[in-house]
Amino acid sequence: MSMAVESKPLHLPSAAEALPKHWRWQRLDEVCEGVFDCPHSTPALTNDGPFVVRSQDVRSGIFRMESAGCVSDETYQERIARAEPRHGDLVYSREGTYFGIAAELPPGVRVCLGQRMVLLRPDTHKANFRFLRYWLNSPAMAAHIHGFRDGTVAERLNMPIIRGLPVAIPPLSEQRAIAAVLGSLDDKIELNRRMNETLEALAQSLFKSWFVDATQSALPKGWRESTVDEEFNLTMGQSPPGESYNETGDGIPFYQGRTDFGFRFPMARVYCTAPTRFANAGDTLVSVRAPVGSVNMATEKCSVGRGVAAVRHKSGSRSYSYYFMRSLEADFACFEAEGTVFGSINKADFHAIKRAAPPSEVVEAFEKMVFPMDQRIENNEKESRTLASLRDSLLPKLMRGEVRVKDVEQEL
Repeated sequence: MSMAVESKPLHLPSAAEALPKHWRWQRLDEVCEGVFDCPHSTPALTNDGPFVVRSQDVRSGIFRMESAGCVSDETYQERIARAEPRHGDLVYSREGTYFGIAAELPPGVRVCLGQRMVLLRPDTHKANFRFLRYWLNSPAMAAHIHGFRDGTVAERLNMPIIRGLPVAIPPLSEQRAIAAVLGSLDDKIELNRRMNETLEALAQSLFKSWFVDATQSALPKGWRESTVDEEFNLTMGQSPPGESYNETGDGIPFYQGRTDFGFRFPMARVYCTAPTRFANAGDTLVSVRAPVGSVNMATEKCSVGRGVAAVRHKSGSRSYSYYFMRSLEADFACFEAEGTVFGSINKADFHAIKRAAPPSEVVEAFEKMVFPMDQRIENNEKESRTLASLRDSLLPKLMRGEVRVKDVEQEL
């Protein structure tokens, strides 16, 4: 079948674009009943009502209802005029930071498209919606659409390009089998995510009880007024020379700001061969520029740019450091809302933040209780990243015939 699409050369797992027997190339609009663009307006959000899908809500490849906004019933009706999203459809981000990501919709939930989103309705006689999601989110497709990035904020895929995206289609039975195999990995990743959220919420609740609520009326015996400067070691990041950056793994991981942050740990995307400022494994990382106050934890020695600060309590307690920085949300918000276009906090301002300081034995007791929870979170995250890497590598291997579905099922 002709691969004539309105796009740049395709970077697929096989240079010859060879497929296993019975697989075939088709355009996206050939395997979908419809490809619907979103209304080109920003919907007004409400406190409750139907959900609106925005690009930030699908960045993990799964529609996150817990972080999604809502719209009124009137707005919902206006935005579903072209097509009403339903389970079995996919939403696809066409513009901005998270463009080129597909997510499926949960059953029994009313949603409408936000700005920058496209609705894909697979033809059930041709494409399994879950298989199609995995294909659109595969490394092969990521490499393909990378050619459309131009470095601007408004990076986008236009509708002719989206309709013409190439899809490798095996028989439906094989699509369902592949989706089931990859889905089993996603299920474990999702289980780890929920467990981590529960563990972190429990640890945050303990911190609040021990160190925030306990000081509301008066300082307990042995406590004293203090500042970040007195209690913590703080390293403000500094950007190395631009020519020392690379994405090939040469040097050590380099983090510039929240763009690199995950749920708890950053994801190495850029490396640096001439680092100037460092964070060590277990240090808390805080974004100090646009926006101020996002918090992560380093898993290894890394380089920090001017958008990040590395923090560690002078006792060395890593869990106390992390949850203390998480508790400074209101303080950080003041620097984010000073009226400038880009919020920031400097070293002097950071050092001057005031808080009650507990005795060392209280910090030690908290660390002893919470550190095992944090270690479990880290282990779960490492496992999830390994599973995600395995998931992302399976589809091109299946395409090249390097592995068979039944063999993967037995191995899993």
